[in-house]
Order: sequence, then structure tokens, then C-alpha cells
Amino acid sequence: MSRSNLSETMHIVYASDDKFAEILGVSVTSLLENNKDMHRIVIYILDSGITAENHQKLESLCVSYPNAEIVWLPAKDISKELSVNVNLDRGSLSQYARLFVSSVLPSDVERVLYLDCDIIIAQSLRPLWTLDMQEKTIAALMDAFSTNYRKNIALQPDDIMFNSGVMLIDLTRWKQLHIEQKLMDFIKSRRGQIQQGDQGALNAILSRDTYCFAPKFNSVTIFYDFTYKEMLRYRKPPKFYSEKQVLEATEHPVIIHFTTSFLSERPWIEGCQHRYVSEWMRYKAMSPWKDTPLWPPKKGGAKTAYKNLMQHLPRSWMIGISSLLQVYGRPFYYSLKK
Repeated sequence: MSRSNLSETMHIVYASDDKFAEILGVSVTSLLENNKDMHRIVIYILDSGITAENHQKLESLCVSYPNAEIVWLPAKDISKELSVNVNLDRGSLSQYARLFVSSVLPSDVERVLYLDCDIIIAQSLRPLWTLDMQEKTIAALMDAFSTNYRKNIALQPDDIMFNSGVMLIDLTRWKQLHIEQKLMDFIKSRRGQIQQGDQGALNAILSRDTYCFAPKFNSVTIFYDFTYKEMLRYRKPPKFYSEKQVLEATEHPVIIHFTTSFLSERPWIEGCQHRYVSEWMRYKAMSPWKDTPLWPPKKGGAKTAYKNLMQHLPRSWMIGISSLLQVYGRPFYYSLKK
């Protein structure tokens, strides 16, 4: 696809159920507000049961942004497609819908940008949309996971692991290499029990076919909750971005991704102290969900108890204990499930 064609129309895909429709709406608002320079934006929503009311609210955004249109596509239910119960890890079953992008999107779409709902776009996406992918099938953020995670999805110690919340996808190449079928085969071979759910499957199949873009295109919460040295100690990745690149991602993010963290709440939950929570709230105030209340924080449960405990420990102890669980504990748990 030529650069001139890329500059004409940007194809975006989200996947959501009704619970996250409001979070999706805030993300779409930020996308449209910061991409008025694009001639045309087509937003495909893989719909896992979004209500008619929320459909209408999302559609109303296009009135204010005439360069945008929303295309609704029924999300495929992977449990029905494969007749297996899949591991959700975090999130809902709707997250697996993105694995079917090549079979549900129009056949003439050659490139698409997949976005999780829990993000806001802070700048124009044109530099990302027109990125040279170096003949790779996807471009994504290199994630900070230890070698133990790689073992559980049949990767080598130095193979890339990526965060699948922002993926620039060469759909032509995806189809040529039969990526969708490879993903289905992998999931079936593990009987649906895969480390990190659909993200684990994507990593298993696409690790060596991924171009790692600059972290400013997917500025995740871990960049804000830890210093650079603390992050490396906590996660122990075999390789990662430089401190300068991570600093740029926090100072000048293009995409802010409010990923889950035991140290902080997400912006739609009461008590969030993320550096850019005010930005999320600004786009919420511009959206049809401006008057909906924030969600109350979850109470009780092992995760809440762990979070409370860690916040009362000296920071060095907290990082050390959390590192042991992150680097060794979680991968070992996943290995038992496998």
C-alpha cells in the first residue's frame, strides 16, 4: 500500500462488550478530536452485545466529526468457534474477537490499527498509521516480561513479547500467512488454556514477525508506576527500550494505555492518580457519557488484599516481593494450567 493511499483513509478496529462501551466511547472521542487532519476515519467495532442505547451514543460522535464513520460488526465468539473454554486472564471474552480481524473486516482493507478500549489518543495517529513496518505482519510495543513467560508459549529466551493493546496490522500479509488459522490451531492445541489469553496466542504466533515501534505509541501504566530501574528490576525483561525512549513515552505520549496495575486504579474508577487521569476525564466530559458516575473500586478479594499489603511495605521490599511473583510465580502458575 502506498503512503498516499494511507493518508486518505485510516482504518481503526475496537472490540467491546456493553460493560466497556463507555470506556470505548471515551477512547473514540479522543481519537476523533486529535485526528481531524485525516481525510477519512473508518472505525470498525467488533460488537459483543453493546446495547442499542450505547450504539446510539457512539453513533452520535460522528455528527461532530464528519470525517468519521462507525461500522458495526458482530464479534465472533471463540468459545463457539472452537468449542473450547478459553482462558480470559484479564478482561472479557470480547477480547478474543480481534483474532478474527481478517475474516470479519471488508476484504479490501489492507492495513488496520487495532486499539484496546482502555486508551486515549493524545496526538495525531498519522505518524503511526503511515509507519514503515519493515515488512512485518504487525507493529506493536515490546513488552517487559521475563524469559519464564516465553517458555510457556514455546518461545525462545530472546524472542520478542509484545503488548497487543495497540497493533498496527498488515492485513494483506496476515491473510497470506494464514495467521488467523495459526492462532486457532495454537489455541486448540492448548485446549484454550493459554498464558495471558489471546495476547499469549498472538505472541506465540507473531513474536518473530513483529516490528517494535517507539513506546510513545503505547505508553502503558507500568511506565508511570515505576522508575525505569525499578521497572527492569520488577519485570526482568531480557531486552527492552532505552530509558530515553521510555521517558519520551511518558512526556510526549501519542497513545496513553491505562493498563491494569496493582499500584494504581484506572481513570474510570474512583481514586485514580495516574499522571494523565485529567486527560481521560477531559475526553469523558466531551463524550455522550459525560454525566455517568465513576466506577467504585473493587473491595475484598486476594488482589485487593495484595495491593493493600504492598502499599504498606517499604518500596524496595514491595518491588522485590512483586518481582518474585511476577518473574517466577505467575509463569509457574500458568505452566501448571498448561
